[in-house]
Amino acid sequence: MTRIAFVTPWFGEAIPGGSETQARTTVRHLHEAGMEVEVLTTCIRDMYDDWGHNHHAPGTEDSNGVSVRRFPVKKRKAKVFHRLNRRLMDGQSITPREERTFIREMFVAPSLYRYIKLHQRDYLFIFIPYMFASTYHGVLAAPERSLVIPCLHDETYARLGIYRDMLRSAKGLLFNTNAEAVLATSIIGPADGQIRRVMGEGLDVGVEGDAGRFRAKYQLDGPIVLYAGRRDEGKNTQLLVDYWRRYAEAEKHSATLVLIGNTGEIAEDDGSLVRDLGYVSVEDKHDVFAAANVLCHPSVNESFSLVVMESWVQGTPVLVHGNCAVTRDHCEVSGGGLTFSSYEEFASSLNALLDDPTAARDMGQRGRQYVLDNYQWPTIVSHYQDVIREVTATW
Repeated sequence: MTRIAFVTPWFGEAIPGGSETQARTTVRHLHEAGMEVEVLTTCIRDMYDDWGHNHHAPGTEDSNGVSVRRFPVKKRKAKVFHRLNRRLMDGQSITPREERTFIREMFVAPSLYRYIKLHQRDYLFIFIPYMFASTYHGVLAAPERSLVIPCLHDETYARLGIYRDMLRSAKGLLFNTNAEAVLATSIIGPADGQIRRVMGEGLDVGVEGDAGRFRAKYQLDGPIVLYAGRRDEGKNTQLLVDYWRRYAEAEKHSATLVLIGNTGEIAEDDGSLVRDLGYVSVEDKHDVFAAANVLCHPSVNESFSLVVMESWVQGTPVLVHGNCAVTRDHCEVSGGGLTFSSYEEFASSLNALLDDPTAARDMGQRGRQYVLDNYQWPTIVSHYQDVIREVTATW
């Protein structure tokens, strides 16, 4: 049996985030399907911790039957990295030399890359996502044994030469959506023999949220417009809040914008127009997806969008940014949501969804059927089994 090693910058049951959740749940379901899978990661706690600090002890631990090998990080030049990262976040270019400095000073985990190189004949490595040093250095250590789940966005980072060269050197690329695969071709060129597959991402579809329980707990009676996720520039959260306040003032609607997820200095919770609940329990998360009239997801940087799928699992329609090819395609193919690219489109789409609950619920049910048809775990596990057989047949 082929040993599979998922390589990710950090790993833990409570770590939020799209790629973090994808790594954790995919590992679990492949393990439950009888595959020999383990995790290689650093001792960093999560994305928001100090990337030069070893929160976890180095060594091997058990996570629900899966071995997790943690490798220490060393001292880094954090100021140099953050200066370059700020320029990239602002859409500025950097030189090839600065690119190499950027990836070298991101986090420094030489023992992880040494382990991959020394044990490359023992594993098929699956790296996620593309941007982090664990993927860059790990793929270069064992390119013929490497598959990458890039979680690629249309962003400045994706066009750096270091990532283009690394992605092209891997044995294969595994995409979450067709739109992501198209973007990859536009950035790094055609496959030319490289394995490239659209895999999707799995969801647990059997959870039924309780809308009444959520409304009673948080004393919410009127329509709910939901945002779920991080509050940062990459997710476009400030745009949503700005549009929402403008909409609420102009339309005099009784709806409330409810935000869940990690908190940030985006908007003051005034208890009426905006309710910021921060982190909520798993039960509350399912309940609010069921209670919401619409999920609004303004991000333009998505490779799959788990929150859109979780909303559809509960039969709730979505409103997404028209400049995000991935979520726009999900809506167009499924019929489960609407898009906006301006305030005027945001307002008219919200009115359509809030003023006709029956049509909105029908839209949400179409989204649910789309998830059932494409993203249940048995389907996703089968995709992984197929691509692993294809890769290992040449060994």
